[in-house]
Amino acid sequence: MFVTAAPQKDKRMTEIIEKVQHGERLSLEDGVYLYQSDDLLTIGQLANEANMRKNGKKVYFIENMSLYFTNVCESYCAFCNFRKDQGEEGAYTLSGEEMVKYVEENIHPGVREFHIVGGHNNHVPFQYYVDSLKALNERFPDVTLKAYTAAEIEFFTRLSGLSTKEVLQELQKAGLKSLTGGGAEILSDQYRQKMKVDKANVDQYLDVHRTAHKLGMKTHTTMLYGSIETHEDRIRHMMQIRELQDETNGFMVFIPLSMQPKNKNASIMRRNSAYEDLKTIAISRLMLDNIDHIKAYFINIGTQLTQVSLSFGASDVHGTILKERISHAAGALTPEGLTRKELIWLIKGAGRIPVERDTFYNEIQVYE
Repeated sequence: MFVTAAPQKDKRMTEIIEKVQHGERLSLEDGVYLYQSDDLLTIGQLANEANMRKNGKKVYFIENMSLYFTNVCESYCAFCNFRKDQGEEGAYTLSGEEMVKYVEENIHPGVREFHIVGGHNNHVPFQYYVDSLKALNERFPDVTLKAYTAAEIEFFTRLSGLSTKEVLQELQKAGLKSLTGGGAEILSDQYRQKMKVDKANVDQYLDVHRTAHKLGMKTHTTMLYGSIETHEDRIRHMMQIRELQDETNGFMVFIPLSMQPKNKNASIMRRNSAYEDLKTIAISRLMLDNIDHIKAYFINIGTQLTQVSLSFGASDVHGTILKERISHAAGALTPEGLTRKELIWLIKGAGRIPVERDTFYNEIQVYE
């Protein structure tokens, strides 16, 4: 029986509670109302109930490693501090062999996944991106390649002249198993114009994932929130993801990414509040009824808030990562990675059951 802290006079919240209890889908108006409500505890309770129905007390993590072949990028997104121009100080482009050497020097036993993203570097051919994966796959055949955002895939189509399907098939031959979720930002063309998101538009982002799903790939998806978008923009974003999931059932997890300021020393007023982060995780769980997992990304919201989020609908804390760069280039104050022991401690500290997984949420070990 759900016990709510919502005032009895709040008829709208009561209607939403009943919808969630009966497994009914929430509407755009419901989602916007939840954002406007200050009843964080009731929203959290609802999200926790929805998550417990799907996942019980299990919380998932993976031993993974983040890799960035290049930071050279043709795009100038307003929120990005990772990108560089060709020839600019700090710009780099690693060959497959150079990345293999880096991995050999930094990898530790147990890593199951390479998480690979980078700049849209148009100074190299598409074959460079294929060969990058091939080099890793040949040297580390037991590590899953989760590589490239939908925006990168769209960029590859322009670079190569191939269709989205053909690009994905070439990458699959090189060892690609899943796409990362980045590049979504906010799925609004008006937002993308204002924020100078000079890469895949809304339809292109969704079509890349649709095509990947049709090719048998399971993928990840994100939402970068906390800049100029409205609450309605966020809910519409979630609903577009939900609609595609209804069509393909190809998304494994939704990852709300809290916007980071470009300056690490930026004041607290330039960052999303903990209140907003928890509310967004909870509302994501409630709106995305057809996606199994909501991820709390400790890189952006911190380890302690990640613990709390496990009572607000999150069922995944990502992974060990090892030297995350993109969020930290934008001003993240969190660790660049965590160990397996730290992730287990974090999850158990929230009263949940840690589960080590692979890329596709197959359970490797349950830490009772």
